[in-house]
Amino acid sequence: MTPPPARRRRTGADGAAPARNLPRRGTVRRAQAITTYGVGSLVAVDQESFIVSGLDGADEHWSSDESPRIHERRLARLLGVQHFRLPPASEDTSRDGIRVRRFPLMHSCPECNDLRRHRDFNPPAGRSVCGTCEADLVPSRFVIACEAGHLDDFPYWHWVHRAAGAGATTAGQCGGTLKMRTSGRSSSLRSILVSCTCGVPEVSMEGSFRKSALKDLGLRCRGTRPWLGTSAPAQVCGMTPRTLQRGSSAVWQPVLKSALSIPPWSDGRADPLAEHWEELRKLSSRAEVEMCLKFAFKGESPVPIDEVMTLLDAEREEDPSGEDAPTFDHRYRALRSKEYERLRAGNDEREHSRDEQFVCETPLGDTTALHPLGVTGPMLVKKLREVRALKAFTRLSDPDSAVDPHEVPLSDSPLRWLPAMEVRGEGVFLRLDEDRLGSWEKATAVAARAERIRTAHQRTLEQRAGDPSRVAPSPATARMVLLHTLAHALINEWSLEAGYPSASLRERLYAADDMAGVLVYTATSDSAGSLGGLVAQGEPDHLDRTIRSAVRRAEWCSSDPLCVESEASGTGGTNLAACHACVMLPETSCEHNNILLDRALLVGTPEDPHLGFFSGILAC
Repeated sequence: MTPPPARRRRTGADGAAPARNLPRRGTVRRAQAITTYGVGSLVAVDQESFIVSGLDGADEHWSSDESPRIHERRLARLLGVQHFRLPPASEDTSRDGIRVRRFPLMHSCPECNDLRRHRDFNPPAGRSVCGTCEADLVPSRFVIACEAGHLDDFPYWHWVHRAAGAGATTAGQCGGTLKMRTSGRSSSLRSILVSCTCGVPEVSMEGSFRKSALKDLGLRCRGTRPWLGTSAPAQVCGMTPRTLQRGSSAVWQPVLKSALSIPPWSDGRADPLAEHWEELRKLSSRAEVEMCLKFAFKGESPVPIDEVMTLLDAEREEDPSGEDAPTFDHRYRALRSKEYERLRAGNDEREHSRDEQFVCETPLGDTTALHPLGVTGPMLVKKLREVRALKAFTRLSDPDSAVDPHEVPLSDSPLRWLPAMEVRGEGVFLRLDEDRLGSWEKATAVAARAERIRTAHQRTLEQRAGDPSRVAPSPATARMVLLHTLAHALINEWSLEAGYPSASLRERLYAADDMAGVLVYTATSDSAGSLGGLVAQGEPDHLDRTIRSAVRRAEWCSSDPLCVESEASGTGGTNLAACHACVMLPETSCEHNNILLDRALLVGTPEDPHLGFFSGILAC
């Protein structure tokens, strides 16, 4: 969050005021509007706190110049939308921006210690100060949320009056005024004291974070959705909410989905057809498609009919096979499988126009040097484009453990678009030798370690889900954990050797029965991923040295022997030999929130050094 500029009345690029001249409160980058400050998240600006509004009506107040459409058909089809839009830029010349609403509503005054709703302080227009003391108001540090995504103010009145048996009675019926003060004796919750002028005993906030704290008060979630405004009706919920710090990461977690632009979609020529694919998919013959295009464009189609038929064939190839009613996971795996095929096949730049957004070529050097390592098929991805879309968000649970009912939509009414960002960069793709990998996977010790991780992850998924029977199986297999840990080791190595910040490198895993590859790339929204430095690391001689160095570096951790001998680590025991001193990465670099990692599958353990897939490197 950047410091907000001076508050002023805004004007448009031509000097005219926007349709609604709303006050400006701060700025966020476009990428932050997807990953950090998306719909439903809390944003702190100076002494104030806001929640990012839903997307109802955003089509009208988001300017097409500042919030252009972007297209990625494969991802749009997966998410059931027609297109994507970049969030509006937050610049001094911007006509509009991301809408926010004040939340939490409960504030306290540090002078008079009153604790009440913001409007009850009678602040002057455009200011957040106490109407009596002229002191800056302090937003409540505490909010409550449930796993269904609802968010509400902390019930201070019920908390104070719990000893009087208030239960779930109407707040404020005692006629008193709530007060909040800090004793100053410590920084713990015990020092935050809340009272009421009606005469009930003063109580501290200690114990308010217990899972059963609000249940003991007889309170249930009211189903409020403040990001949609006061006009949005509360949903029937009934779950027991939990107390959270306003700035806690558990308050908001984005559900992000991404796709690489690959041929035949990667040259942008199919973009004019974005709104017509649903109709075109229903047609079977070339004549019907041609007639549909003439009707849709009132004449000649901007895309030749031959290219349209090729695009339709490519889309049908990506349909999940053998599934009568494919789920979202089935379709997402089919999307990844098609990317894997294209990364293996490559896409030579010399054969395409300059508009091509995906260039993947075979290295010039001799790749046989990598065969002793069990690595094959390296590819230099000289150009790539990735579109990352904000599908929904979750509260209290990680996105990868949420099932559909816990994914909170971004608007009250269905949308035909989603906010997204496009990033361009470069990368290195490599595969593991299938024969050697298959033999390694069958080892009893390898399978046992992978099963421990899978069992712990499955248990975590079931605990966090409202309906354990609907939880998808854990993706943790020996192959997947090995590829995941290898990707982290390579990112750490390239961060040290090639000068890339580790947060600017990302992984993309291709792990299944018929896939065993990993793409490490520099797709960022700034210039860090477009200088050619990472592609140079993919030449066989450089890659050989990198893998050997990464494996040797992973052999030892500053937390050993505790790390390598760990029986369980990470959230819910979903890691084994992995910690922040060895293979963990910044959260933005990892697809799985730093879980499903095991360094021992790379290098072995002191008791069983041959357990690791790359243990032969260490024996040299």
